[in-house]
Amino acid sequence: MVVLRLARGGAKKRPFYHIVAANKRSPRDGRNIERLGYFNPTATGGESRLELNMERVDYWVSQGAQPSDRVKTLIKDMKKGPEAVAAARTKKAEKLAKKRAEAKAKKAQSESSEEAQASEAQTSEEG
Repeated sequence: MVVLRLARGGAKKRPFYHIVAANKRSPRDGRNIERLGYFNPTATGGESRLELNMERVDYWVSQGAQPSDRVKTLIKDMKKGPEAVAAARTKKAEKLAKKRAEAKAKKAQSESSEEAQASEAQTSEEG
């Protein structure tokens, strides 16, 4: 059975994936039938994050190849277009930054209240 999946490349802590059509029994980074594109999750600046030959992907899917879960999402992202994906990523980053700021404020508030309680306890012990 043919599957569309990611084959890892790149250095340690710097992942880079090739999107390949491979036999299900072959190892993740082993022999593949065809290289269909690449995915660079750590792309910054002018680097391209995703490149896929959609004609070949459609061909393999029509032949019965099963894409992995991650490859399915990458195919959807490719169909949406790079602008829509970039907008979604920035929106997600803003939401995460807001959530972190709220957590930081809550932590600071709880620490200040603990300090106030400790100082009250200390003054009551002295008196």
